[in-house]
Amino acid sequence: MSEKLVLMKDRIYLDTSVISYLRQEDAPLEMRITNAFWEILKRGEYEVYISDVTVAEISACSEEKRVELFGLLEDIEYIELKTESNEQFDRIVGEIERRELLPPRSINDRRHIAAAIQSRCNHILSWNFKHFIDNENTKRQVNAIAAIYGMDEIKVCTPFALMEKEFAL
Repeated sequence: MSEKLVLMKDRIYLDTSVISYLRQEDAPLEMRITNAFWEILKRGEYEVYISDVTVAEISACSEEKRVELFGLLEDIEYIELKTESNEQFDRIVGEIERRELLPPRSINDRRHIAAAIQSRCNHILSWNFKHFIDNENTKRQVNAIAAIYGMDEIKVCTPFALMEKEFAL
């Protein structure tokens, strides 16, 4: 009997900032990094998740940027998570609120985190330094909430940090 070894791809959640930075002219270094990372996504190296929160945020962009970003999303395979009318999602958002993990105005950031936890992602990728990347408390709390749902650690990082780790750049 022959057994096949099935390798599971890491699951990554892209918050809107990652997609937006594909065309972030005022941040040329981050834009180059994001575009290099996008090439990796095009090859199918990861199982990619976005949520209807991401779609709504892109939809709120100017028409030119909205059309361009949705066009770029067509270049990769991804799973779009639906967050409305979802009991588990609402419980996760409630736990984030109870812990006062993010400022009250950061509704969509709470929803991004909840979508990543619910979909059991290994990584949340973001260029949001204020709330995610440079905030160790946020990272600890995200993982504490994930643990409630039986998950291993979720790494919160930039596309560069993931590429650096995975591909020894």
